[in-house]
Amino acid sequence: MIDRSSRTLFLVCAFVSLAILAAIAVFTLKEALPAFRQVGLWHFLFGMKFSVNNQEYGILPMIIGTIQVTIGAAIVAVPVGILCAILLAEVAPPRVRQVLRPAIELLVGIPSVVYGMVGMVLLVPLIRHFEGSGYSLLAGIIVLSVMILPTIVSISEDSIRAVPKSYREGSLALGATHWQTIWRVLLPAARSGIVASVVLAMGRAIGEAMAMIMVIGNSPVIAKSLFGQASTLPSWIATYAEGVSTTGIDRSALFAMSVVLFVLIIIVDGTALLILRRGNRAQSVS
Repeated sequence: MIDRSSRTLFLVCAFVSLAILAAIAVFTLKEALPAFRQVGLWHFLFGMKFSVNNQEYGILPMIIGTIQVTIGAAIVAVPVGILCAILLAEVAPPRVRQVLRPAIELLVGIPSVVYGMVGMVLLVPLIRHFEGSGYSLLAGIIVLSVMILPTIVSISEDSIRAVPKSYREGSLALGATHWQTIWRVLLPAARSGIVASVVLAMGRAIGEAMAMIMVIGNSPVIAKSLFGQASTLPSWIATYAEGVSTTGIDRSALFAMSVVLFVLIIIVDGTALLILRRGNRAQSVS
């Protein structure tokens, strides 16, 4: 009786979550349709200028800026996060773990505006000494890397710890060293959790707005170098959400940008799941 009730409760919660997600998607798409019809999908996605006053709605610079800062943050944070997870799960002594783990968990609860403020006060002036105004793609990548690092570390560490002890013992019994056991046994066994941590981290990176507004420059141009200013879809939406009219093409254009952002997140999640499935198939065949 208890098992049946629990199963029913979980199913209800799952369907409610899906219903909420579907309602958000349908409402956003409905509000975005006038912009797609009036501006044109091609011009909206690949236009180079976005100006409410001139009725120009091209978001290609913001799309590229979103992709640039997300990939840059992933390149920095993923290797560092996985290495930190290995350190906490397998290498560090208990006293070091007791200090590092709470510190990393504390980073998760810090509001994004605090990260943006620290980046604006400390990081931007430092970059300004080298080139440009300091508000740059590089500043956005560094701040975003720090923001997504705790997610990767926490989930990856839990995944590595969840690997059965028999895997470690069997590898060591066959003559493998500790590091060989980590790289060739534990990490492949914890692949699904590590991929999940990366997906969640990139989801947060794509959707981050406040911190990016404060450090990236929020200019609707394509950054040609790490020191160039850029803009992302979330930062542009947050900047102009209060300034546009409550009705009309301006409001619809912001919803259209939200649809594009939603599609980008789906692409990231789908790509990660595809890579994970192929990896599992290759591992099972071998």
